[in-house]
Amino acid sequence: MEHSVKPSDPNAIEISVVVPVRNEEDSVRVLLEGLLSQSLPPSEIVLTDTGSIDATTEIIEEFIRSGAPVKLVREQAGLPGRGRNLAVANSRCDWIAFTDAGNRQGPDWLAELSEKMGDGSSVDVVYGTYEPVVDSFFKECAAIAYVPPPVEIEGAPARPKSIVSALMRRSVWESVGGFPEHLRSAEDLLFIKKVDQQGFRTRRAPRAVVYWSIQPNLWRTFKRFVTYARNNIRAGLWRQWQAAIFQRYALIGLLTLPAIFLGVRWLVVPLVVWFLFLVARATKALRANRKVYPAGIGRNVLRAFALVPIIATLDAAAFVGSLNWLVLDKLRLARSRPQR
Repeated sequence: MEHSVKPSDPNAIEISVVVPVRNEEDSVRVLLEGLLSQSLPPSEIVLTDTGSIDATTEIIEEFIRSGAPVKLVREQAGLPGRGRNLAVANSRCDWIAFTDAGNRQGPDWLAELSEKMGDGSSVDVVYGTYEPVVDSFFKECAAIAYVPPPVEIEGAPARPKSIVSALMRRSVWESVGGFPEHLRSAEDLLFIKKVDQQGFRTRRAPRAVVYWSIQPNLWRTFKRFVTYARNNIRAGLWRQWQAAIFQRYALIGLLTLPAIFLGVRWLVVPLVVWFLFLVARATKALRANRKVYPAGIGRNVLRAFALVPIIATLDAAAFVGSLNWLVLDKLRLARSRPQR
């Protein structure tokens, strides 16, 4: 196997692509082949492996032996923020592109990001966009349920800023102190928030697309969002997601109180209200995504039937993840504090 970098503009600014990986044997080969075949190839690809127990590192080493501009940083353990920070620290270029394993970058991803950079004198950060891979009916409905719909930027759809598709000066990463290293998720949200707060010059590249693989079934969606929920609270971002869910279910909980006087039959009322809440949210999600995923009445009815259990699963994950935070973080921290 041989890999070589395509000739590029000698005046082009050199870019390091950094990626944290762990147990990505099913996707890392596709990731590296996609990055190496970019219309604007990166000067180097730096991957930090944080303790894979599968063939991830062996596959990466195949590319290194073939002469590809790939560097592997090994860390016995670590979360995504640690992986990103180590990869940046071990990279050599002044411009750093961020993305994630398990996803697929469009062939012009890096070129589109770089184009918005111009000559590098008038911009510090460029954010691309991402698109969920909806190769099944479940994934299509899941994307409608929880992926933020895009807005039009420069005539192309773009979803909210994400580190999965980003290019920035090394000095930006240094200025904000890198990524938080104690979170399994939401570390990227905190990083982007710090970048915004420091007022760096930012541009969007709506055609710099990364194709994001989402979970294929309810169980895996539930497990992933339990992790998101716990770390969202750890990151101090619970008001952006869990707060609205807690308020809805507090209202439903209040509706159960009359059952004390009216009997158990009254519990049908909060159950109906709960179901109507889910239907209303499913309808709102369908409406918000009508341009992204156009369909006729029949398919939208089927989507609504699928959206109700998906949204209920997301709510359940929010509660379980929040309870995990309470038990595993809040109470454990309280027990570990010395008694006065």
